[in-house]
Amino acid sequence: MGYQEEKQRQLDSRYMRMARIWAENSYCVRRKVGALIVKDKMIISDGYNGTPSGFENICEDESGLTKPYVLHAEANAITKVAKSANNCDGATLYITAAPCIECSKLIIQAGIRRVVYADAYRSDEGLALLRRVGIEIAQVEE
Repeated sequence: MGYQEEKQRQLDSRYMRMARIWAENSYCVRRKVGALIVKDKMIISDGYNGTPSGFENICEDESGLTKPYVLHAEANAITKVAKSANNCDGATLYITAAPCIECSKLIIQAGIRRVVYADAYRSDEGLALLRRVGIEIAQVEE
């Protein structure tokens, strides 16, 4: 492994640790997910899974299932950028769980060029869609 590859691996590992810490902000019981968007070596956004603004911070219904309106961490991070003066063109998304297909659509449309994730998701449709459009994907296991 060359110097640049090793340096990128170290950065990926650091940002993933930060995303895991950010996931702790989630009120969800079933799974806490964190995301960071990094552009030009700066964190431009962050997010974690949870309910939309103005909703109670309860992610699961009485039977323990995730409520249908809960936002995924990457969707929260991307929409936060949309409310700012920044954009995601060429950015890297660090996320503690691989993206679902719906979030992968947002990733593509936002201009994110690289996705680094830690844990697998129950479906690999999202990753397949990202690969189809040439977005670089890396898994960081810790």
